[in-house]
Amino acid sequence: MYRGTIGDLYRWPVKSLRGERVTTALLDHRGMAGDRAFSLVDERPGRAGDRLTVRQTPRMLAWEAAYPATCDGSPEPPGDPVLYSEGGAWAWDDPGLPAALAEAYGIPLSLRAADGQQDRGPTVLVTFEASRRALAEELGSEVDLLRFRPNVHLDLDAPAFAEESFGGELTITAGEAVLGLTGDDTGPCVRCAVPSWDRYGRERWPLLRKHLIAEHANTFGLIMRVVRPGTVRVGDPASIQAGV
Repeated sequence: MYRGTIGDLYRWPVKSLRGERVTTALLDHRGMAGDRAFSLVDERPGRAGDRLTVRQTPRMLAWEAAYPATCDGSPEPPGDPVLYSEGGAWAWDDPGLPAALAEAYGIPLSLRAADGQQDRGPTVLVTFEASRRALAEELGSEVDLLRFRPNVHLDLDAPAFAEESFGGELTITAGEAVLGLTGDDTGPCVRCAVPSWDRYGRERWPLLRKHLIAEHANTFGLIMRVVRPGTVRVGDPASIQAGV
């Protein structure tokens, strides 16, 4: 059993765009409510219908998405997100938004709204502060957590990279919610090239992924599913129960 607190919560309203740090979130059958609930769809010949991601278009990170603030502090997003670029703000239903995005990325595209558009379905990505700190020490350079685009970041008394050795059943209790390694596509998060890019998609750090591949089986964090839905808040107690 390891114990600690929820250090940070992050929600990414539009897949592959920058997202928002939140203080309260709802974890349920969708993963984190509002997470990757919107996406941009490639409309190029031969690719029509495919979701655009940072892997193909790092310039997506130049745009940010966030939900309007709720008046009552509800963890459920109140509606569609607003997108922000250096040129201004765009409502999701603004008829000019697809053209503005297409011009920015040089790709014809359309917009899609659907819950659970995470790469592994409606899941929650959990990362650990001890592992982030240790990774920075190994690389001899600060590692920005947002490269890894987590949902729930935990500050526990677990040793660094403990998540690599968890076996059998494992549950994380965070606030009111319980997460588990249950169902398809859960477990250590195998990393693509996206963390190599800084949070704005401007500079690439190839050594980061090379190091993860060589020293950590190219994994960082855990992909989990919600076993018991509930509200989570920054500072809430969190614990891990690991089986063998």
